[in-house]
Amino acid sequence: MEVTNEVMPTSAERINEMLEPGPDGPIFMVNLLKFTERAAYEDGRETDLTGRQAYEIYGRGVSQLLPTYSGKIVFAGDVTFLMLGQVEELWDEIAIAQYPNRGALVAMSSSEEWQALAVHRTAGLAGQLNIETVALGR
Repeated sequence: MEVTNEVMPTSAERINEMLEPGPDGPIFMVNLLKFTERAAYEDGRETDLTGRQAYEIYGRGVSQLLPTYSGKIVFAGDVTFLMLGQVEELWDEIAIAQYPNRGALVAMSSSEEWQALAVHRTAGLAGQLNIETVALGR
């Protein structure tokens, strides 16, 4: 299994798939996060923030924005140990957000409010995986 961390979708095909309706909700977005050592803002601003600290600014803002789109944070935690399997390097944190459907996620991430917060996300992340999931037996 080859894994490629990304900060934003790089494939037009993937972006088009994201715009499809998706499964009946709710969906749970599993975020596997890898932080940079130092935050690096695209606008070149100087900062003493670590990548994790920059991402925390984004996370606090998104947690306040989510209810506007009927979403919420379900879980967030540090990765501490790989019990089974092998990877070259572990992710730093896992976060799970719940949305009523994929459309709500796309609407939020297309909003001006989210775009303003996303500069901190981009500055703090070396990469991530976002995995859409649905509950069993729904």
